[in-house]
Amino acid sequence: MEIKSLGAAIQEKNIIIRGGDVFTDGGFTQVPNAILRATEISQGSKLVYAMLLSYAWHNNSCFPGQDRLADDLSISRRSVNTHIKELEAKRFIKVTRKGLGKPNLYELFLVATKAPANKRRISR
Repeated sequence: MEIKSLGAAIQEKNIIIRGGDVFTDGGFTQVPNAILRATEISQGSKLVYAMLLSYAWHNNSCFPGQDRLADDLSISRRSVNTHIKELEAKRFIKVTRKGLGKPNLYELFLVATKAPANKRRISR
């Protein structure tokens, strides 16, 4: 049995979501709770990570320009740059610069490279 990536499955349109409205028609993004609860990164960096993850889920790759990130998040390009640097410094992402005029390639780490600062237990 061949296992396909989520991006390939969505492209084949073998997943249909019914009952959407104006808010869900554009899709949605799951963000790992470890990112949402990470105390070592700012709120803005969490939102930039979520937006990068949103792009990646839809395309199975992630290389948006900083202008597009800024527009989609309603923040300045300078703020986007600051948050990306923070995420990279904390090893939540890796950025490969492609050169002048070309968008960077962003790698998001869904497998932890280190233990989260706050290890909360879920009580049952």
